[in-house]
Amino acid sequence: MAETAQAPQIPTHHKAIVYDKPGEISTKIETVETPKPGNGEVLLKMTHSGVCHSDQAVMANRWPWLPAPTQAGQIGGHEGVGEVVALGPGTENSGLKIGQRAGIKWMSSACGNCLACLCGRDGCCLNGKISGYYTPGTFQQYAIGPAHYVTPIPDGVPSDLAAPLLCAGVTVYAALRKTGAQPGDSVVIAGAGGGLGHLAVQCSRAMGFRTIGIDSASKEEFVMGLGCEKFFSLDNYSRDDEGSAKLIKDVRDASQLGLGAVGVVVCTAANAAYTQALPMLRFGGTLVAVGIPEGAVPQPISKADPATLLAQELTIRGSAVGNRKDALETMDLAKRGLLKTYFEVQPMSALTDVFNRMEAMTLKGRVVIDLQSE
Repeated sequence: MAETAQAPQIPTHHKAIVYDKPGEISTKIETVETPKPGNGEVLLKMTHSGVCHSDQAVMANRWPWLPAPTQAGQIGGHEGVGEVVALGPGTENSGLKIGQRAGIKWMSSACGNCLACLCGRDGCCLNGKISGYYTPGTFQQYAIGPAHYVTPIPDGVPSDLAAPLLCAGVTVYAALRKTGAQPGDSVVIAGAGGGLGHLAVQCSRAMGFRTIGIDSASKEEFVMGLGCEKFFSLDNYSRDDEGSAKLIKDVRDASQLGLGAVGVVVCTAANAAYTQALPMLRFGGTLVAVGIPEGAVPQPISKADPATLLAQELTIRGSAVGNRKDALETMDLAKRGLLKTYFEVQPMSALTDVFNRMEAMTLKGRVVIDLQSE
């Protein structure tokens, strides 16, 4: 029989960060009731949660494709690491134990039984739930997760480093796999110095790709230090058609045999990055959309030229998140020292300020919230 008795020292209430004014950048710390795990669930004492651009979009209601506006009082967050403190009934075959570390991802749950799940497309699960939107998220001191879907955190990988890997790390790892690139192929990372991009550069290097990074000049040293073969600063190009054409030519010239990249992974939400990405590809290349633009739909996505796609046999793919296997493999890269999150740690009370800095685009790497700091 599964262990159902709660471990000692589990409080009846705990602190959580809620979106108190959805539609605005505003958060508030409140006291909420600590839940008990139901059938097939575990209770985690959360220690760290990464802060993702997606959290900001959910809070500010910037994604009209979501089914409904975010409700006031929603607990956000989807990059959480904690310690298992209670096991619900039906978890005896989960392999999880009291005291073990585990993480909650963007998809807080995928059923594992629908056709999407059977195809390894967890992000398309017909019964999936998004953490911090459909369910109470990871910006709290205790959280519930399905035993079959939380990700074990390997020994040797610190919890604060692991937290952003549960979304950003898994997402870019899966996106790089979807390019179809092989070791030695050229891959472009647009937004290479950002929260997603800096992890994509490291994953690309670990996979044996020749990595070309694109970002602002202030991030060049940082990105090159992560393993880029070539870096292009956006500051060196005018923000018009002529500047875009020059950047595209320079990237193609720097790629393997000067033919263009096998894959371009767009890790930024900038529309211009999508406008420039498709022409950077060589024949048979793949553009993988990861960053979600706000505002006007970028032209290559809305009006891709069929003749160009046909003649060059190009592919445009979306990549929401990775599956459970991707998550385990991402954590293994971190365990082997091949993938490291560059981050700063902030207390729960600083989350609104973190979102404001994100809005001003002054963040480098990621921010991790210490959930036991208050």
